[in-house]
Amino acid sequence: MSKHPALLEHELFNEKTTIELVALLNQSLADTLDLAYQTKQAHWNVKGPNFYGLHLLFDQLYIQLGTTVDDMAERAVALGGQALGTIRAAGSASHLEEYPLDAKQSMVHVNALIDRYSDYTSRVRHAIRKAEKLGDQDTADLYTSVSRAMDKALWMLTASQDA
Repeated sequence: MSKHPALLEHELFNEKTTIELVALLNQSLADTLDLAYQTKQAHWNVKGPNFYGLHLLFDQLYIQLGTTVDDMAERAVALGGQALGTIRAAGSASHLEEYPLDAKQSMVHVNALIDRYSDYTSRVRHAIRKAEKLGDQDTADLYTSVSRAMDKALWMLTASQDA
């Protein structure tokens, strides 16, 4: 089935580039969903003298990641792809290290999240460069805004470490 000429004018990229961009976004979607639920795992299970402040911080970070998930999924679909955002799809595709499910004490959670946010932020910076290389400044801008937010999240987490 051929596309109407008006629809072709709205296609932003060739098919190969679109496939690469959607794959990039879906990988980021998987990593972001995984990070969100690892952050929620910390929120649910944190214990210790800094419990209340960390409980609130982890919840704020989780909510922020929810917005990121939505933005990435919607960008993949806007490019003509399919967002692969189920928990099972994310869990099997995520590049992040598994969260220590036996973690209880606050600094164990903080340090585990610092490791994962650092890895995630590095992956986001790589995605910025890849989106730029593929000629998609809008997707690169999306990743840049995520990078700024994750830098702040990482700063908040490192500021929560014991001296």
